[in-house]
Amino acid sequence: MLIELRVENYAVIDHVAVEFAAGLNLLTGETGAGKSILIDALALLLGDKASSEVVRHGAEKAVVSAVFEVEGKAAERVLEENGIDAENGEVIVRREIAAGGRGRVFVNNQPATVAVLKQLAPVLASVHAQNEAILGFDAAARLELLDAYAGVDGAPVAETYRAWKQLAQRIAELERDEQDRLRMLDLWSFQKKEIEAARLVAGEDETLEAKKRVLANAEKIYAAAMSAYDLLYEGEGSAASSLRAASRQLEELARYDEKWREHAVQLESARLAAEDVGVTLRDYAAGVNASPERLAEIEERLAALDRLKRKYGQTLGEVIAFGEEVARKLNELENKDDVLKKLRSELAAAGTRYLQAARAVSQQRAAAGRKLEKIVEAEINDLAMKARFRIEIDGTDAEENWTAAGFDRVRYMIATNAGEPLRPVEKIASGGELSRVMLALKATVEGNTPGLAKTGLDRGTRPGTRRRLQRTLVFDEIDTGIGGSAAEAVGKKLKALAGTSQVLCITHLPQIASFADQHYVIEKKEVGGRTKTSVRRLDAAERKEELARMMSGARVTDASLKHAEAMLKAGRTP
Repeated sequence: MLIELRVENYAVIDHVAVEFAAGLNLLTGETGAGKSILIDALALLLGDKASSEVVRHGAEKAVVSAVFEVEGKAAERVLEENGIDAENGEVIVRREIAAGGRGRVFVNNQPATVAVLKQLAPVLASVHAQNEAILGFDAAARLELLDAYAGVDGAPVAETYRAWKQLAQRIAELERDEQDRLRMLDLWSFQKKEIEAARLVAGEDETLEAKKRVLANAEKIYAAAMSAYDLLYEGEGSAASSLRAASRQLEELARYDEKWREHAVQLESARLAAEDVGVTLRDYAAGVNASPERLAEIEERLAALDRLKRKYGQTLGEVIAFGEEVARKLNELENKDDVLKKLRSELAAAGTRYLQAARAVSQQRAAAGRKLEKIVEAEINDLAMKARFRIEIDGTDAEENWTAAGFDRVRYMIATNAGEPLRPVEKIASGGELSRVMLALKATVEGNTPGLAKTGLDRGTRPGTRRRLQRTLVFDEIDTGIGGSAAEAVGKKLKALAGTSQVLCITHLPQIASFADQHYVIEKKEVGGRTKTSVRRLDAAERKEELARMMSGARVTDASLKHAEAMLKAGRTP
């Protein structure tokens, strides 16, 4: 749930801070006041593309930040995967766009990237501009929507498809033309011989680097070891000699006072430890051999290993794995017929496993589609439309239709007037119809998807208490092209959707604004020769004034005020 949004030096906005709440948050204001600018700023925090043109004239940078309250582990997993600390159920995102074109991203006050914002977006908020969701309603999006409602687990299909595809690619490699096959044989044979001739051992380079450091600094190491040996054990006034003398004195003290007995034992242990380290240093120094010949051998070997790593992998382990893969490919080419026979058998088995998984998902989609189309049709007709809605699932299980998502193709069909044929939703002409269909789809999927927790306000919960909500849904001018009873129906639907999700909506219609749980007005004023945009939450009296303005224009009449009051009373009625 979006708790707070701050925007600084963004377009015509100087500085705006808005605190949002659960339920239906509606934003109104005169045309050009900056309502959509505020939504655009929020979209930046969800990973939308930024442009330096949005920086307010005269400012060095634009800054947009928000605080989201999150539930569950989804956001936490994204943060952990990107090395970002979680903040006790909150996600704080900030994005800076410099006038020079560079930008920075922060999540929970830690540096991040736009890619991280895109990963977080699905669990934080969803922004729907007018027509945007329908116009972007491609085949993948249509399938994803149905799968979300059906609770489809696409992992088995994707995994079996990946296995089948890999086998098919291996067979294709083996079936290349003869000239290509001979060329690859020569290349792989050379690579295999080069790697095998090196007799690689994993981790060998790290061991040799350590030996190289010792040999290259043999004189310094010997001098340091012997100096330490003298100080600890052999030299005049060595630590061992001093500790031995001190130990004798403590033993003398212990004859008269027993409390020194334990200290004498500790001192004796220290002396023995110093002598042990001294002897170890002496033996180590004796083994240090300044051998230029051995150093040259190690450097030559390391250079050879580096050449192999530059060609075949970043580590020796990767080089060894590359050699094993090349050996496998050579074996397959040299025993082409036998290997092809085996691979084709494995391919057939992999295809059978894929079809089992894909057909199971297809049946699940078909069953869910029949339920979903009925619910969506009812939702659409609740929005002052008389429409027929169908979900068509086609596509055969022929191999050319196989994908990682299955073999189904999904189309959402609608007829918005009696006697008209069903047509794809994305080809509807009316903007008002598009808006209502989009709202019906979102209300259905968000409110009825299996597995999504219904965590709205329970019956009997005191007004004003915090609701446990799903993610934030933002609708920018969803009321375009509608009015009258349709507008009232949209307002009711938004109110119902706000029972399970926090909803932010920009509207120009008082019929919709009357249903708000929180009503904000966006105003544009000229201050000191500069245009500034402000946002403020309205109280009950101000809401009536704003609804009256929306109905009658700049001149608010008594009639419009009475009408606004009646609308507010109706909007508050459950």
